[in-house]
Amino acid sequence: MIGVYDSGFGGLSVLRHLHQVLPDRDFVYLGDSGRAPYGGRDIHTILDFSEQAVERLFEEGSRLVIVACHTVSCVALRHLQQRYCGVGSGRRILGVTIPGAEQAVEHSAGHIGILATARTVASGTYLTEIAKLGPHRVLQRAAPLLAPIVEEGLEADPIAELAARHYLAELQGIDTLLLGCTHYPLLIDVLRSLVPRGVTVLDPAPFVAEALLDWLQRHPGFDGGPSEAPSLRVLCTGDPEVFARHGARFLGRPLDRVHHVAEIEGRLAHRAPQDAPTGQVVRP
Repeated sequence: MIGVYDSGFGGLSVLRHLHQVLPDRDFVYLGDSGRAPYGGRDIHTILDFSEQAVERLFEEGSRLVIVACHTVSCVALRHLQQRYCGVGSGRRILGVTIPGAEQAVEHSAGHIGILATARTVASGTYLTEIAKLGPHRVLQRAAPLLAPIVEEGLEADPIAELAARHYLAELQGIDTLLLGCTHYPLLIDVLRSLVPRGVTVLDPAPFVAEALLDWLQRHPGFDGGPSEAPSLRVLCTGDPEVFARHGARFLGRPLDRVHHVAEIEGRLAHRAPQDAPTGQVVRP
């Protein structure tokens, strides 16, 4: 079973491509929608949330976790790998940053633009990874309004074009635009309509899927192997009904059932939404 972790709905756009290259595998997805967005969070909060999420996925039976969230991949991936994937652990955690950087360099003639969350931009991780691959000029722009616009289902609304135009104004002269947030692929048509002719707009998700397929061929066994009846189990920390409704836009097909998990004593545990306390709450 392969675990996929994101701060909310967006990682389902990555899972969509993972399904395409690995249609016979079991997946479990965790979207931390109740605590999203991550982009404006401080680093230690992101570390705490990501630890809880990957631990939940390991408890669900995954030995391999894909961190689909660019913010977590840029800020916390190395920490997660060192904490949970030591020699003999039998576990692996992979991110999306390196496949995204590799594809940007492959497509670019020398000037890459990146739209991402504020925390992803501040991390400088994409700058570091691209610099390892070539002497490309890189412009980054934090776009904090774009993910909420997509979360609200407003990607076809004029407000999406206004916000995108505002952020792109600072990415002049680029030949390749890398989408550094899993929400942004739902805005790809808007973005393509706004960038100059000849600028390539890259959704990293297909390349993440191809990279995973290559990795599994070199590291067999971590995904549990083919399943006779492939399954998808979806967990979220927010409202399961809302998650199922919006998540279908990212996954490209309906979500039959979404299970609720909540933070209880520092861990994510299964809990029905109706069991959540109401009114004034006093903790012991």
